[in-house]
Amino acid sequence: FMGETVSEAADKAAAYGPHKVYRVEHPLLKGFQADLWLDALEQACTQIHPSVLLMSHAFVGMDLGPRLACRLNSRLTTDCIDLSIDPEDGLLLRTKPVSGGNAISVFKCPGQPQLATVRGKVFAPAEPGRNTGEMVDIQVEIDPSMIRVESIEIVKEETVSLDKANVVVAGGAGLGEADGFELLEDLAAALRKSFSNVMIGCSRVAVDKGWISSDHQVGLTGTMISPDIYVAVGISGAIQHLVGMVHSKKIIAINTDPACNIFKVADYGIVEDYEDIVPALVEKLEELS
Repeated sequence: FMGETVSEAADKAAAYGPHKVYRVEHPLLKGFQADLWLDALEQACTQIHPSVLLMSHAFVGMDLGPRLACRLNSRLTTDCIDLSIDPEDGLLLRTKPVSGGNAISVFKCPGQPQLATVRGKVFAPAEPGRNTGEMVDIQVEIDPSMIRVESIEIVKEETVSLDKANVVVAGGAGLGEADGFELLEDLAAALRKSFSNVMIGCSRVAVDKGWISSDHQVGLTGTMISPDIYVAVGISGAIQHLVGMVHSKKIIAINTDPACNIFKVADYGIVEDYEDIVPALVEKLEELS
């Protein structure tokens, strides 16, 4: 953990039972500045000598990862959706989407440390452990002359991000046309009377057809999500989509094809035309609210 003050986050991580939790605190690490954080992370790696170093495939990790790999003369694999260790040589096996998300490949690279960025929401949350990990403080020296930003104004978005939604109502090719999302909006509006942070999602096909913008896309080439409830309407369940929502706590599928893949992961399935089912669901939800 790195930052100006990270004790609270580090303590939470320690409760999950790791052997050690490394903490790098420095007043100049307030707010992310790539040059400062890179220098501190390199010093930490020099002291710890990790065999594997994983970072989130988000803004900070995507910025620091390539720079750190260059500094440490190692190799980085980005946007991993699965990880394992090769039992023969102990190297990290990194699974990631390739060819625009149409295929999945496994990579293995020599060198130390093994570096990778990992896409969020691809692993189910861990359960707290019985033991508390040892807290280890790492001391680093940062040159103040490297500071390039004196002040940062953080503007928070007004809407909820798809990956933070509690309920997602998603549509796919089975909607038949863009107007199908109007019915899904009605369902989402009815759900908002009982749930917070209800958002509209979609499959890649719906985006490719121009029915809805790409920021609603769920899957390998969209957003990885794990909401409390995921309602898949007219979505067949291609592997690229399933990877993005399979960790949803409850999955409800509506499709006219009883053999489609989405029913294999669904907790509840309805084999029927969505144009008949969705209005009935909206009516029932209105009665219950």
